[in-house]
Amino acid sequence: MLQTKLIDTVVVNGRLYTMEAPGRTIEALAIAGGRIVATGSTKEICALAGADVAIIDCEGRTGLPGLIDSHCHPDMTGARLGRWHDFSDGAVTTREQVLRLIRENLAGKPQDYWFAGYRFDDILHGGYPTRAELDEAAAGRPVLIYRRCAQMGMANTAALHAVGFTAAQADPPFGTIERSATDGEPTGLLRARAAHIVIEHIQADYTKEDFRAGLGRVLDEYLSFGITSIHNSLTQTQAIRAYQDMRDAGELHLRVGFLVTGRDEDLVRATLRAGYRSGFGDEWLKLIGVEWVGDGSTSGRTAAYHTPYVGTPLKDEPPGYCGTLLLDPDQHRARVREALDLGMIVCTDAMGDRAIAEVIRIYEDVLSEGACTDHRLRIEHCCAVTPENLEGLRRNGIICSSAAGFAWDLGDAHLANRGAGAMADFWPHRAMIDAGVIAPAHSDAPVCTANPFAAMSALVNRRTSSGASLDRRQSIEVYEAVEAYTTLGAYAGREEHLKGQLRPGMLADLCLLDRDPFATDPETLHEVRVEKAIVGGAVKFSRG
Repeated sequence: MLQTKLIDTVVVNGRLYTMEAPGRTIEALAIAGGRIVATGSTKEICALAGADVAIIDCEGRTGLPGLIDSHCHPDMTGARLGRWHDFSDGAVTTREQVLRLIRENLAGKPQDYWFAGYRFDDILHGGYPTRAELDEAAAGRPVLIYRRCAQMGMANTAALHAVGFTAAQADPPFGTIERSATDGEPTGLLRARAAHIVIEHIQADYTKEDFRAGLGRVLDEYLSFGITSIHNSLTQTQAIRAYQDMRDAGELHLRVGFLVTGRDEDLVRATLRAGYRSGFGDEWLKLIGVEWVGDGSTSGRTAAYHTPYVGTPLKDEPPGYCGTLLLDPDQHRARVREALDLGMIVCTDAMGDRAIAEVIRIYEDVLSEGACTDHRLRIEHCCAVTPENLEGLRRNGIICSSAAGFAWDLGDAHLANRGAGAMADFWPHRAMIDAGVIAPAHSDAPVCTANPFAAMSALVNRRTSSGASLDRRQSIEVYEAVEAYTTLGAYAGREEHLKGQLRPGMLADLCLLDRDPFATDPETLHEVRVEKAIVGGAVKFSRG
């Protein structure tokens, strides 16, 4: 018998989809200590409530379980707010405007002052400036323009010299310093690890306070999209410390799971050596797993494919270029084996079909060496799922952590670089669902918008943000798209017993919407707006 005195909050007068089965709804639920303890009609739930219970009145609105973005980078954004220029702000649309922005930002600054910009899109912003153009605009100061795919950057002479990138400097492992064909001098374009070395130089003195200062604003934006849980991808040491401080201070308003970045070998080694396992932490801050990066980006023409890119090549792109793998197979196999043996979920980023096939092969090799019944191995982004890759995912029970946000925001670039005929293999959620492959969806924000309804729209309608077709044959139902941000996201973090559904025993996380996504035109799915986000029974976001 439920004790009325334990109930501290009720949510009433809603049309709340529980995500236990299509069409299953409840009107109300009762909450005690941050968890759902009862569901039913408004009358039934009100009968359980005491006089001093808090009431959240849905006023007839539709609700969903709190949405889960299972791969995003709020720490990346938080650390850069106020320091880096965000090119997605719409302030510039041409290369000339980019150069003018740099010139104005650096005017009067010391010679060692950096201009760093992120979310740059060469397609939307008029192409990459040359190294010479950046030198002139910066008047000798260092500049880095980081592409929105987080795999490429354009640096000027001062920035290259700051990290020792000269004609004589060899490419770093798993990175490329693009060079002039005439004299071998760096052109300024940096791929993968080479770009990350410059970023690490810029951020070397960033503290946990720098990360914490911007994280609150970033997480508030996620809440405004109904996201109540995230998996912070490639989490850095300073961010882990900042999250703990925020949790202790009561400033953490949504639930954070973190994936330890494999770009910091010392951090990964320390995490594994300490014996931490996936799930260490609590309901607010939890270790999900470890993560490495296996290839580049399709929009930036660096992801690893079996066949060459199509469309307009980058400057100095070699003929027949198929992208580049960023992991040594033997080394990564050993990493996966060790982490898996220690009870850790392993995540490997792979976008191109060749990279995905290589990661599947590595995972399969490790799994063949011993029984691991609940490994939850993940391939992050996992875009180009060919029939062969689909079978590999199915056969090994590998989770396709799908970058559905790419389909919306970067789908046009994928069309341009891989061709319309290839789109049936990109984010093929219809085929994956039919094959029984678990495929949660994510944004990879700030690479793409954190708005999950935009990604859902792309999966349902198979159209990009511009309306271009991504092959309708892979379309899924709205319910299936919502599953990718609820029940499947929970499963990817071993939290299906806590999140993803509205039923007794689950965390009291939900969002209220301005319309019923299951009863409106699917073509307008990206227009759904969140009115309230509730985390642990408390309203953490309210529109207006």
